Amino acid sequence: MTNRPNPLTVFLADSPSAEEPARAVARIALGSALVFAGIGHLTFARQDFQAQVPDFVPFGPDVTVLASGVVEIALGTSTVFLKRRRAAIGLVLAAFFVAVFPGNLAQLINHRDAFGLNTDQARATRLLFQPVLIAWALWSTGAWSALRRQRAGHPS
Repeated sequence: MTNRPNPLTVFLADSPSAEEPARAVARIALGSALVFAGIGHLTFARQDFQAQVPDFVPFGPDVTVLASGVVEIALGTSTVFLKRRRAAIGLVLAAFFVAVFPGNLAQLINHRDAFGLNTDQARATRLLFQPVLIAWALWSTGAWSALRRQRAGHPS
């Protein structure tokens, strides 16, 4: 039996203090975009975001949009400002992007216009961007690197 660390150890450990400039810029840009989108959920784009809420969501579209806006602001702020636990934040952020994917899919399936996406082709193209957001979250926060370290048996 090998003496492997707990898989979560690497994600709950402090993130390295040194950060590549490109990674820092990408992380700050992503976090800032999330804060902007979250503010949009609460204010100027609220109705557009409501158009994306799938029918199967148990809460009404307005509650869902408001809650997701608050979550986006919290995630964006954490992504930009919290140096510790960046890898864990990256995992949560990637999971969030997976969780909101059904809303983007519902917009396509139900042919709902919002955000200038007024054709099925435009809505389908947007779906292709979701994996990019997931990869961006994992790379810019160092979550991918942390996962590689964990798999190699080096928790820090």
